[in-house]
Amino acid sequence: MTSGRLTTCLWFDGKAEEAADFYLSVFEDSSRGAVLRHTDASPGEAGSVLTVEFTLNGQQFLGLNGGPEFTFSEAISFQIDCADQDEVDYYWTHLTADGGEAGPCGWLKDRFGVSWQVVPGMLPTLLTDPDREKADRAMAAMMAMGKLDIAALRAAFDGS
Repeated sequence: MTSGRLTTCLWFDGKAEEAADFYLSVFEDSSRGAVLRHTDASPGEAGSVLTVEFTLNGQQFLGLNGGPEFTFSEAISFQIDCADQDEVDYYWTHLTADGGEAGPCGWLKDRFGVSWQVVPGMLPTLLTDPDREKADRAMAAMMAMGKLDIAALRAAFDGS
């Protein structure tokens, strides 16, 4: 039996190494692992990247250059729990750079089409508060936002 470790495999159309380099530049706690290159025995061009391993904030990934058959969708996303507005702003700015796309309610797509949720860590506390009026105001405020604004979420929650 193996250790049970999970690795997320992301399928790219020839841009796995470029994507890994991009993510490594965004996440401070990150590292690159092994790069597997095609050989004469594999279906790709010999010497080109088949897979690249990388770790972001302790989460292991494998970027696979699988071709154009599959693309990313919002059905799968990665949630980044942010300590404060500076972190929300940092991840939002960096992940939407160079062709990324802002979405609603803290969601975005990076330039490779991968979906992310950039979320303040305090948001679940507001949305699950037993005072449903407060929680509903916070939910309504969140639903009207792209990038989440902690001060505005707290103000809506407090009714101010």
